[in-house]
Amino acid sequence: MSDIIISQSEADELFAMEKVRIDERTHSFPQISGKLIIPLRSRDGREKFLLDVHIGHIELKKAHLQNRARNVIILARLDTMGKHTNPDGNSLTGSHLHLYREGYGDRWAYPVPAQFTNLANLLLTVDEFMKYCNIVEAPIIQGSCV
Repeated sequence: MSDIIISQSEADELFAMEKVRIDERTHSFPQISGKLIIPLRSRDGREKFLLDVHIGHIELKKAHLQNRARNVIILARLDTMGKHTNPDGNSLTGSHLHLYREGYGDRWAYPVPAQFTNLANLLLTVDEFMKYCNIVEAPIIQGSCV
């Protein structure tokens, strides 16, 4: 988590902003212990974003999907499998979604919304995560989950 703090309204604006791929490059879906970081931008080109896809090294269905703004501000992170304890002491077990919260960064997690239909299918989950993060011109990602 970055120590850079932005206002909640600024984070909400960045999250809602339409994001587009920067080129027509085809990216390979990461395999075991793999990481993929894809640059994105706002439609007007004023803001830069990153889409991170990290696959677990032991449990292949464990992944971290992340949408960052300005290289270090985590706007949203979907963790498939795992546990998390929020700053108020409440815990979540299993998959959960982190969202930026002013003063806490990405330290707060929530149950996964119903629009994520099959977390065991990581290719589908990446596609649904991109839609959730308002990536309207998605990068081209090919491959399979081991």
